[in-house]
Amino acid sequence: MNTIVGTYECKVDAKGRLLMPAPLKKQLATSLQNGFVLKRSVFQTCLELYPMEEWDLMMQKINKLNRFVKKNNDFIRRFTAGVKIVEIDALGRLLIPKDLMTFSGISKDVVFSSAVNIVEIWDKELYEKSISGEDMDFADLAEEVMGNINDDDNGIS
Repeated sequence: MNTIVGTYECKVDAKGRLLMPAPLKKQLATSLQNGFVLKRSVFQTCLELYPMEEWDLMMQKINKLNRFVKKNNDFIRRFTAGVKIVEIDALGRLLIPKDLMTFSGISKDVVFSSAVNIVEIWDKELYEKSISGEDMDFADLAEEVMGNINDDDNGIS
C-alpha cells in the first residue's frame, strides 16, 4: 500500500477537467499507466480516486462477500454505483464524468485530499465545511478511534 500525502487545490474547467497538482501527480507516478477508478464516497459528498492497484485490493475484499445474502448484494450495488475507470491525460488532467460532478457538487474550486491510499476529490466549499468541526469534536473522535491502539514500541500510539 502506498501512502498518499497532502491537500491540494485546483479549479475545474467547463468540461469537468481537473489539472492534477504536480506534487500529487508525482506521488501517483507509478499508477499513471495503470489508470484509476473514480467513485462516489460512501460517507461524504465527495469522490474517491483509487489507483487501480488499490481498487483491485478493494475488489478482492468485496468479492469475498456472499452474493446470496441480500445485504451483501445491496452493498455491492451501492458501493459500485457510478464507478468509472479514468486516466490522467498527457497534460496531467483528470476528466470527471457529469454524473459524478453532480453527485459531488463540484462546480469551480476543487480540493484533492489524501486519505491514506486513495485521494478524495471535493468541492472546496463542501470540503471546508466537512473539516470545520461544526458537526463533531475532533478531539473526542480521535480519542474514540485511536485511543486504544498501542501496537508499537515507540510510545506514539
